[in-house]
Amino acid sequence: MKAKYIILTLCAATLSLSSCNDFLDTSLDLNNTSETVATSRSSIWAFANAFYSPVINGYSVIDGNLFASASDEAQQTSASSNVIYFNKGIVNPSVNPLWTYYNNCYEGIRAANFFLDYVSDGKGVELLQKGRNLVTDAVNYARDLASLDWYIAEAHVARAYYYSELIKMYGGVPIVEKTMDQNGGEKIARSTYDQCVEYIVSEIDTWKDRLSPNWKDNNNYEGRFTLGAALAIKARTLLYAASPLHNPTGDWEKWNRAAQAAADVIALGSYSLDGDYGAYFRGNASLISPETIYVVRRAVSNTMEVNNYPIATSGGKSGVCPTHNLVSVYEYVDTPNPDDPYANRDPRLDASIVVNGSTWNGRVIAQAPGESDDMKAANASRTGYYLKKFLTDDLNLTQGATAQHNWVAYRYAEVLLNYAEAMNEAYGPSVTPAGFPMSAKQALQAVRDRASSNLPAVEAGTVDSFRAAVKHERQVELAFEDHRYWDLIRWNDAMTVLNKPVQGVKVARSGSGYKYTVADVADRVFNVRNNYLPFMRSEIENSGGTLEQNPGY
Repeated sequence: MKAKYIILTLCAATLSLSSCNDFLDTSLDLNNTSETVATSRSSIWAFANAFYSPVINGYSVIDGNLFASASDEAQQTSASSNVIYFNKGIVNPSVNPLWTYYNNCYEGIRAANFFLDYVSDGKGVELLQKGRNLVTDAVNYARDLASLDWYIAEAHVARAYYYSELIKMYGGVPIVEKTMDQNGGEKIARSTYDQCVEYIVSEIDTWKDRLSPNWKDNNNYEGRFTLGAALAIKARTLLYAASPLHNPTGDWEKWNRAAQAAADVIALGSYSLDGDYGAYFRGNASLISPETIYVVRRAVSNTMEVNNYPIATSGGKSGVCPTHNLVSVYEYVDTPNPDDPYANRDPRLDASIVVNGSTWNGRVIAQAPGESDDMKAANASRTGYYLKKFLTDDLNLTQGATAQHNWVAYRYAEVLLNYAEAMNEAYGPSVTPAGFPMSAKQALQAVRDRASSNLPAVEAGTVDSFRAAVKHERQVELAFEDHRYWDLIRWNDAMTVLNKPVQGVKVARSGSGYKYTVADVADRVFNVRNNYLPFMRSEIENSGGTLEQNPGY
């Protein structure tokens, strides 16, 4: 195969990245010079924090909002949004709204590389010893040595994390393991997807035992990668690698490996499902929940509420509106009510989506013509639904009220679903081989039981039928959490699902109640080439012709 190359022009911006992350101070003192930085012990900690700054915050992936509207989960209200490039399948080498994440991920990698270079060959230990009495300051010195050891392992995991995000979007990318010349110009071969996967796994397997299991006794370290976070990154990466897009022959070993990786997270015994699905995503609940594996904490704000409250709520912009495609898959837990199609449904519907008749922001949502939330009003929801998940209810936007919003990047429910999917493909729904903690069906049932004890038991007895059950459960359980679009792609389902219109409901008064009519809201287009994002044309040109574009662009 012809070698692929890319020119990396990674600027020094990494070393001045700042973040509103309350856990970590990821800013650096720009007054440090090459002469002073090596004599400053605190610079070790600054460089050890910097590689966390580009960690992805899912609340602002596109249009300053969730990426859900790129899939069949939601429809963006604004007609001038960037997500339209995904909805129409017209992302191209000149316009790729996610390109910033390519740059950000490489900035994170460069920051990790810089830190590792900075403390390599004993230089970090020398700095920790410099200017201190190792006898009288023995306790603090021992603490600093332990921190340095953690941070070195975390830098390797950070590289694994950023590469896992890059290959999800672009397929194979260049693997950079040293601090690049800030002026760019160096050519590095673009590794294959499988080579990148092996690199990610190697980084985690090599360094995982030097990570902290948790930060319960070290609250000042919250927000850093732990053993559980590293294993969760590995489990998701291997699940994607085993999926049909990347495993067209159905290689059993890839599924077995993915199942084992998820089993390793379960075996830690550190995580369990939160008892309250709805509350888990609001405020600070995820910070103390046993379900959380890795969370990105953000400063208090009202951006999510401003962007997604109904337009009829003062200060709201409607934003990302759930589709009927999603609403329709929430199961009934009791007999359907012909007068209220949203009654007696899976409780995750009420926890995630505002429907007509919901009490939200201190009032009842009424969307029939002439009512408070008339769907014909400018910028009202086009689908008949509004987002509830992640949002704090009744926040007074006109008075500038704010709330905490933490992005849960990895949680235990996803691990169980990853495990269920991989186990089914490797062993079937009901088999529990030696060395594994449970069957695929048991893992899936645990997630459903947390949602409601009244949900029907999973009866799927074949690999094919259980595969459908897993896909359904991921769609519901992980709604709006930036999984759906990438799931559809890795399953090779995007060409089918994302070429169908997204739907909503038209709401009309019918006596004392309402009548709902399902209607198409917007067409969607997805092309085979969209399985991977394109490299920007400027990147191709800067490479001097050595970087091959992804197919179809």
